[in-house]
Amino acid sequence: MSVVTPMPTRFLSILDFGPSELTACLSHAATLKANRFRHERSLDGLHVALLFEKPSLRTRSTFQIAVTELGGHTIEPPEHVALGGRESITDVAKNLERWVALAVVRTFAQARLQQFADAAPRLRVINALTDEEHPCQALADCLTLIERLGTIRGRTVAFVGDGNNVAASLAQAVVMLGGTMRVASPKGFALPDAMQQSIHTCASGGGRLELMTDPKAAADGADAIYTDVWTSMGQESEAADRRAIFEPYQVNGDLMSRAASDALFMHCLPAHRGDEVTDEVIDSPASVVFDQAENRLHAQKALLSMLAPRALGIR
Repeated sequence: MSVVTPMPTRFLSILDFGPSELTACLSHAATLKANRFRHERSLDGLHVALLFEKPSLRTRSTFQIAVTELGGHTIEPPEHVALGGRESITDVAKNLERWVALAVVRTFAQARLQQFADAAPRLRVINALTDEEHPCQALADCLTLIERLGTIRGRTVAFVGDGNNVAASLAQAVVMLGGTMRVASPKGFALPDAMQQSIHTCASGGGRLELMTDPKAAADGADAIYTDVWTSMGQESEAADRRAIFEPYQVNGDLMSRAASDALFMHCLPAHRGDEVTDEVIDSPASVVFDQAENRLHAQKALLSMLAPRALGIR
């Protein structure tokens, strides 16, 4: 007798999916994108809470649109009451569990998100960004890579810069789908050891993680070069020091010339032009940064659809 693997009921990390769930989500995202205005109504009559402690353009906008296009409704409690400002984060979660079907949470420490999700087991919780992980961005990135390259299996993605939350989730997804992820960071700014281990553990189909400090070595022959801001939210006091450290990691014409002739340039946005990337690169035909931004909508629609209580057989 075959064993049916239960669908995940939360998406706090790429690691909440296995290769089959990740592939299914990306496939459904492509279908939803191709048929955007033939509305799927998987959230019909359901409410989704958007809880954002950090500023957002792409994440907030695309989740609002995604919920609406799936037939649902959003509520957005003010920041000072949303995540433990007036009451504990667990009490907030327990209240929302009685009213809404899903919660999309953008917060600081991954532990806060985990605490919120554990307090309300009936609530479907989605990580819209933490300091450690950004899995929704990785979904959009993988959708973009598949659109442009046909597959991630056997391809090489080079991330140049800080081993941050974007690099972490992207690496998990790329190696899970059978690709090679190179991450080139200055000494002291590599992916955390625990994150490296999680990436090695989830690799399948020949996927692997390669860590290095030389951005040129990372770029050599790569199918895509990805970068992010040198100073993330909450690190503003370190900006001057970080600029000096990361200057050799700028993605410019010289670095792109080392990649494959048809290599893509990727960035999660917002970009600091003239720092981590030059105008020459981000405005070039190789750049897919706005495809990535568009695909946030379609990937998140697929994710919401997968996690909707009705999709899980729950009424």
